[in-house]
Amino acid sequence: MEQRQQRKQRNRFDRLRRWFKTKKLIKLLFISGIAVLLCGLLILNFFIRSSDVSKLEEPEPRPTFIYDQNGEIASKISHSKIEGVRLEQIPKELIEAIISTEDQQFYKHNGINYFGIARAFAQNLFTGEVVAGGSTITQQLSKNVFLSHERTYKRKFKELILTKKIERDYSKDEILERYLNQIYFGEGAWGVQRAALVYFGKDVSQLTLNESATLAGVIKAPTHLSPYKNMEKSVKRRNIVLSLMKNEGYITQADYERAIEEKILLADKTLPNYTGKYPYYIDHIVDEAVTKYGLTKNEVLAGGLHIYTELNPVIQDAVEEVYRDDNNFPASKPDQLIQSGGIFLNPKTGGIQALVGGRGDYTYGRFNNATELVRQPGSALKPIAAYTPALEKGYEISDLLIDAPLNIDGYSPQNFDRQFRGQVTMYDAVVNSYNIPPVWLLHEIGIEEGIRTVERFGIRLDDNDANLGLALGGLHQGTSPLLMAQAFSTFPNDGVMMEAHAITEIKDSEGETIGKWHETSVQVTEPEVAQEITYMLLGAVESGTAKKAQIAGLEVAGKTGTTQLPFSGSDGSKDHWFVGYTPDIVGAIWLGYDKTDAEHYLTTTSSYTVPAIFQQILTKSISEYPTKAFALPLVEKQKKELEKQKKKMKEKEKEKDKKDKKKEKRKEKDKEKHEKEKKKEERKKEKEKKKEEKKKEKKREHDENK
Repeated sequence: MEQRQQRKQRNRFDRLRRWFKTKKLIKLLFISGIAVLLCGLLILNFFIRSSDVSKLEEPEPRPTFIYDQNGEIASKISHSKIEGVRLEQIPKELIEAIISTEDQQFYKHNGINYFGIARAFAQNLFTGEVVAGGSTITQQLSKNVFLSHERTYKRKFKELILTKKIERDYSKDEILERYLNQIYFGEGAWGVQRAALVYFGKDVSQLTLNESATLAGVIKAPTHLSPYKNMEKSVKRRNIVLSLMKNEGYITQADYERAIEEKILLADKTLPNYTGKYPYYIDHIVDEAVTKYGLTKNEVLAGGLHIYTELNPVIQDAVEEVYRDDNNFPASKPDQLIQSGGIFLNPKTGGIQALVGGRGDYTYGRFNNATELVRQPGSALKPIAAYTPALEKGYEISDLLIDAPLNIDGYSPQNFDRQFRGQVTMYDAVVNSYNIPPVWLLHEIGIEEGIRTVERFGIRLDDNDANLGLALGGLHQGTSPLLMAQAFSTFPNDGVMMEAHAITEIKDSEGETIGKWHETSVQVTEPEVAQEITYMLLGAVESGTAKKAQIAGLEVAGKTGTTQLPFSGSDGSKDHWFVGYTPDIVGAIWLGYDKTDAEHYLTTTSSYTVPAIFQQILTKSISEYPTKAFALPLVEKQKKELEKQKKKMKEKEKEKDKKDKKKEKRKEKDKEKHEKEKKKEERKKEKEKKKEEKKKEKKREHDENK
């Protein structure tokens, strides 16, 4: 019994001793925790104190960056014209609408909404990645001005430091003022003043409750909630903002009901003027972003976008250099400059590597001859309109075509030299750009075949083009260098045509992808036909009408085109074309006056002008074309047949020459014989004349004697 009591006392003592040890440990841990916390706070305070937020003093919009095919910045557009305003100039309805929507506790917290952060943290843990933020207005301001929009914990930590610094250095009203002057509202509008002008055409101080709620609603997703792009979504979002304002006590039920009944009346869009590097290429990017990706021009020009393109800076620089040098172009009349446009594509991808849309000084919105021009392509269309469908129908490049006087229902084409050769091979007809053979050929296979082929190559026609003039490119309207380059890209790509495009990807100012190129291709013709056309067009550059496009060490194929003047009495032409290509690049160049008349026209054919421009551009960018020769394995048999045909034609020509010589000799003999007989006849007549004169003399003497 006594032992049991001693044992109990010892156990009680042991428990007491353990309790004191645990308490000591807890105390130690508590002190250590406080020390760590104090150190953390000191370090955090150091980061906050050393952070520089002076950039807030100068609000600046984010430019749109254009990237080339290497991912390097090729051009920058920065013209949103931000206009800072004082907080006193901003209607309280707009301020209350934004606070209700973006940060209802703005005037109560010290920059961080811990409840919002906890909610976002839980959401991120649940999804396994950073998908939510819980940012206050101050956090948004720090993010917009100083940080990227990547969703990482590292970026959130930087944001926390900057937010605390901003809260220390600026009052709530100052923070709000800078936020309202920095936030992006879409359509290239940074800040409330610019947004009021872009959307409603008025000063920010004149905004109504309806308009204020509309602008506040746009902030969440400017690309999708802009009333210019989606009025229905914008109205729904505005109504949500009005409801939040009512819940926060900023407006009454009557104010709410009145505002939701009002329509959102937008101002006419006004576009900022801009200049920058590669302006014609930028023009096309803007158009493509609008037409293919549903953006507005304001968004593209000043929306802080990142646009990745197919631009090849080496080729683009070469094109720009050639177009700056007037010596590369024919002399113009003093009152009107001869214009031109050129575009170059990668045939394997359809990517637009380079383009220039005109000559002379550039101005924003100027007509782009490379992409917008619509002119008759002339003989440049022959390979597509006549020869491709004929080859598809079974004709061969060695086949003989008619080159003789032709009259089909009153249509009588003439060769440029006004000569007839009877028959020529298809190869020679292409190389020398004869006019009669393709017209005869199109008549033989049927105009419908030509129409279907041209349209298959992406060139639009109308009802007036259903005639034999199609073989010579005499379209009722015409086409553009862009579409001609896209069409010809089929030939070096074994019959596959890739859709021409400049943009590969568009990211918004937060780094989110809002548009991406997806490859579009069409098998336009068979590989064998494409290689046959290429072989013939190689001949056009080697020995035909496009000899000025020759480049040492690089095989070039191509076709010239010349169109007639729209009036008679002058020896000249209206349009010059050349569409040429190597295995790595396809280019189309047009040359002509904007307004052709009796005083303004081209005095030569296209053989003397555009092939040389093409040659200059490729020579200056030769490093970008690694494939120096075409691989044409499917044409080997045709080449042999062509050689046989040429041999036969030479033998016939020799035989004809022999016959002609025999005829000539026979004519000479006949002529000599005729001359001899003539002389003999003349001598006979002379004798008879003398004899007659003697008779007359005798008679006269007789009469006198008598």
